[in-house]
Amino acid sequence: MSQMRHVLGAVALFSCVSCSSAEPQVELKGERFDVELATTPQEQQLGLMFRDNMADDHGMLFVFPDSAPRRFWMKNTRIPLDIFYFDENLKLVSVAEDTKPCRVAQCPNYPSAGPARYVLELNAGKAAELSVKPGDLLQLFLD
Repeated sequence: MSQMRHVLGAVALFSCVSCSSAEPQVELKGERFDVELATTPQEQQLGLMFRDNMADDHGMLFVFPDSAPRRFWMKNTRIPLDIFYFDENLKLVSVAEDTKPCRVAQCPNYPSAGPARYVLELNAGKAAELSVKPGDLLQLFLD
C-alpha cells in the first residue's frame, strides 16, 4: 500500500510539473502558436539566430518595457520569417513579410510602421496565410 501511495504521489507530481511548464502561447486570427519569450536585452539580441528550422505552430514573442519604433534584422538567422509589430494594446501596427536569412555584415533592417511594444516572429508565409492587416489583435496566453 505504501508503494502504491508513492507511485500515485509521483504521478501527481509529474502532472503538476507538466501543467506548470506549459509553453506560453499567442493567438492571431484564430490560430494559436507556442512561443518562446524574449524579454531581456540578451534574449532579444539573440532572437532566433543560428536555428535551422522552427515548427509551423511555433514562434518567438519579444516583449519590450515600452512602445517605440522597432527595427529588426535577420543577421545570422537561417530561416525566413514574418515579423509582426504590435502596439501596447496588442493591435497590429505592421508586418515585414518573408524576411530573408542574412549571413553578411550589412543586413537590411525591417522597421515597424509605428511604435510597437510586442514583436512576434513566425515562419515566413504566416502573414499571408492568416490574411493579417493593421489593427488585428494579438491575444497573449503567457501564464
